[in-house]
Amino acid sequence: MGGGARASGADYDLVEQWEGRLSPGMAAALARIRPGTRIASVCTGAFVLAAAGLLDGRRATTHWRSVDDFRRMFPAVELDPDVLYTDEGDVLTAAGVASGVDLCLHMVRRDHGAAVANDVARRTVVPPHREGGQAQYVRRPVPEPQLSSTSAARAWALEHLDRPLSLREPAGREAMSVRTFTRRFREEVGVSPLQWLTRQRIERARELLEETDLTVDRIVAETGFGTAASLRQHLHAALGVSPRAYRSTFRVGVGVGVAV
Repeated sequence: MGGGARASGADYDLVEQWEGRLSPGMAAALARIRPGTRIASVCTGAFVLAAAGLLDGRRATTHWRSVDDFRRMFPAVELDPDVLYTDEGDVLTAAGVASGVDLCLHMVRRDHGAAVANDVARRTVVPPHREGGQAQYVRRPVPEPQLSSTSAARAWALEHLDRPLSLREPAGREAMSVRTFTRRFREEVGVSPLQWLTRQRIERARELLEETDLTVDRIVAETGFGTAASLRQHLHAALGVSPRAYRSTFRVGVGVGVAV
């Protein structure tokens, strides 16, 4: 939706664009949104939510070019300029137009699980998951022709999530030192190799919890977390739930293999 909020009976209302002021019509539309509705903004739509007082004391983001103006206008908002999107439960914000797609997939994943979100991503021909904490502005999203990429190492790591991985292995596959690989990886992906690897393991665990009846011990072995306690800790940090609670949310009639 361009330039406005949709006051409706939907589970989410979306705000896309700031036109320099909060018009009476926009204020009235926001006021009509029923309590409990989750509202999300894309790009400078965060200005609209902030002007309406919906972001005071909350974490939010906006497009990196608008950060200075936003901070000047809305000092009560906890602005995080370095992320793709934020999720404060009933209020969500995305950094720019493309990260709005990431935010929408995050909302689908949050409500319907990783399998559904991945299917939506495949149908719309976009990457299935970019972590919200990933940097908005990646210096080299496409490697310059004369520079090596870390993409082959990432693909290799995804095939070996079930085993402990040191930085020496993927760095060696790209014929780089660990230091060079780490720097190049962050430039291309926006997060450290360890952060990226942990996220991939969490996503794989989610898929297995949703789509299989594997026990936690087996899921631990498939995802390389080492112990059930480690899996539980990482899943709770990322989603706020245990493996048992996650599986019960997205699957019906599964066995009793999950007990953590």
